[in-house]
Amino acid sequence: MAGTAQAHLVDAHCHGVYPGELGLGSFEARLPGTAAPGTTLFDSPTGFALRRWCPPLLGLEPHCPPARYLARRRELGAYESARLLLRGTGVTAYVLDTGEPGDLTSPKDLAATTGAPVLETVRLEPLAQQVADTSGTVGSFLANLAEAVHGAALGAAGFSCGDGAAGRAGAEESGEDARPPGPVEVRQAAAAWLSARAVGARPADPVLLRHIRWHAVATGLPLLLRYGAGGGGPRAALGFLRATTGLGTEVVLLPDAPHEAAAADLATELPHVYVGVGRNPSGVLGRTPFGKVLYASGVGGLPELAVTAARGFLSELGRAVAERVRAGEWSAADGRRVTSLVTADNARRLFTLPRGGAA
Repeated sequence: MAGTAQAHLVDAHCHGVYPGELGLGSFEARLPGTAAPGTTLFDSPTGFALRRWCPPLLGLEPHCPPARYLARRRELGAYESARLLLRGTGVTAYVLDTGEPGDLTSPKDLAATTGAPVLETVRLEPLAQQVADTSGTVGSFLANLAEAVHGAALGAAGFSCGDGAAGRAGAEESGEDARPPGPVEVRQAAAAWLSARAVGARPADPVLLRHIRWHAVATGLPLLLRYGAGGGGPRAALGFLRATTGLGTEVVLLPDAPHEAAAADLATELPHVYVGVGRNPSGVLGRTPFGKVLYASGVGGLPELAVTAARGFLSELGRAVAERVRAGEWSAADGRRVTSLVTADNARRLFTLPRGGAA
């Protein structure tokens, strides 16, 4: 569709990139998926997308052999390659989740590389782990944890938390785990975790995670909830989502593909709930108000993954919009409006980014 190819993206959920040089084996190990013995991950949807879109950004022809591409990458150097790749994504602002383990770029470094504003969402689990590593007692841990969350809110755009905070399957949907846990319950959960944990371990107890999550809600910043292929899925958080209605905190659900339909339905049902999509948005757009859908790639590590995610998303979005326009279901102006909302405007509104992405 005309206009979609030129759309500028705001990536509402991503991670930093690996700053070092990579050989063929270490590069391929950072591609998603697992290759069959004797085959390569360059022969995969991601590998083909990478070979189509990334070589031209480094001055090579599309579909060039992987060895040639990586040789060019080494010739330019890791920083210059990342700079060229990330500035070719069409992403004009990033919301960076800094909780991913590994030696990935910080918000400041990513901003310098991309030339775009980078906002930070603080992941709650590693924040609690850091507090636990420096707290001697249960009382000091809980006090320091509250201080750490509210201190982080002063410089953050939001918080993120995994689906382990959703509680037991069915419990939150029934309302049993919707509200903040009581102080006795929290102290018991914190004491059990602190006594059993190894240094550097992150909390996994649902009670403790719910307690941390409600601290984040109290800041009023957006809260991003991540849902992997396992677990109870977004419906397990229904009670929590209903309990937070009207409190001023917007919630962005970040579902894996199996949970996208459930997340889309929750975004439709509840006024403060949004859904982030990093792949094909057509299914979500078929069941969710368009002002509730965000581009959220979730990628990190290789800058090439940011390129392929952005190009793939824009292609699928353009295809879905063009189909509706051709069928006469939407006007061309409607298509441009939906494209603008999903690619950038919704994220700008949610994270208070001005138009154009300027910091």
